[in-house]
Amino acid sequence: MRREKTLTERRAYSVNEVAAALGVSAGFVRLEIGRKNLPIVRAGRRVLILKDALENYLRRGAEAGR
Repeated sequence: MRREKTLTERRAYSVNEVAAALGVSAGFVRLEIGRKNLPIVRAGRRVLILKDALENYLRRGAEAGR
């Protein structure tokens, strides 16, 4: 039986994966990348968002909302 990896088991995600997980558009994720709010890593032409970077981004957003 093939087991799918969940968001918590992966170390990096695509823009589309992050957008789907957060319930926002890929365009919004790209906007946040362009604003330097969400750091990326490039793997060739692929744009990847590391799990740690995503967690930090979400933590900063939660703290700003307090």
